[in-house]
Amino acid sequence: MRRCERATRRRGTRHGTHGGSTDMNGPTTTLVPFAGALCAGGATWLLTTSGAAARRRVRWVLADDRPRGPRPGPGARLRARVRPPADGTARAVLWCLAAGGLVALWGRSPLPLVAAGLAAPLVVRGLRRRRKRRRAEERRESVIGFCRAVAAEVRAGRQPWQAITATGTGSLGAAGTAVLAAARYGGDVPGALSTAAQRPGADGLRAVAACWRVAVDSGASLAAGLEKVAEALRAEQDQREEVRAQLAGPRATAALLAALPLFGLLMGTAMGARPLEVLLHSVPGLVCLLLGGLLELAGLAWVAAINRSAERTEP
Repeated sequence: MRRCERATRRRGTRHGTHGGSTDMNGPTTTLVPFAGALCAGGATWLLTTSGAAARRRVRWVLADDRPRGPRPGPGARLRARVRPPADGTARAVLWCLAAGGLVALWGRSPLPLVAAGLAAPLVVRGLRRRRKRRRAEERRESVIGFCRAVAAEVRAGRQPWQAITATGTGSLGAAGTAVLAAARYGGDVPGALSTAAQRPGADGLRAVAACWRVAVDSGASLAAGLEKVAEALRAEQDQREEVRAQLAGPRATAALLAALPLFGLLMGTAMGARPLEVLLHSVPGLVCLLLGGLLELAGLAWVAAINRSAERTEP
């Protein structure tokens, strides 16, 4: 009997120790894949559908599902204030989190998800800078069209203020409203043009204001001055596009070099080397991952600085 009791105690002790280790390791090994799958699945669910359904999903997640009925709910005002940005940055953030969640699920580590969260502001900043540059280009084209249209109206026999009224300033944006009001009601048109020229891409309006002052003070031809301004702005725009075309090659090379580590990870995984396990679950791998990420960011920042300096040297 004593031998049976001792054997039973030993078996219970062994089973208890093994069970305790399973309970401690179980949540650790299953929490990260579950969190990664949850983030990746949620972001994919939000991004798979485009149009009104996707916007409703994003508003629902970001607490902007405003009631459409005549009776708003108790938290309608608070939800109305919390709106997702309409410039597409919310979608970019969700894509970053989805990619980080998939890599976290693949590598069974929360570090890719944390890195995706840290990289999301950089992606948003890049998207906003690109959108700002695109709007500046649109304003430059609008200024060129405005100069040519006003010059054509003046040559047709209209007065300068009548030419601006007939042409309209809708292409100049909100700042063009002040120019139109000044031309229609006898205000300071050169001053309004100088104020509108402060917006990015609309600096050509300073030359238009100077032509207006010269035409009013000395009686010079406003149409000839505006045509010369339009030609000069078009020449600058063509040279700017030529510089960007020349920089397209270095930019593509830098993007390809920046993506090479990802291809290396995929190739190593296909060969069975399991590089993510080494990088995310060992101290030397974490050190290499940190140093490689810093060098990657430094290289991208250096290439971006070179491109910006080359674009600043444009006339």
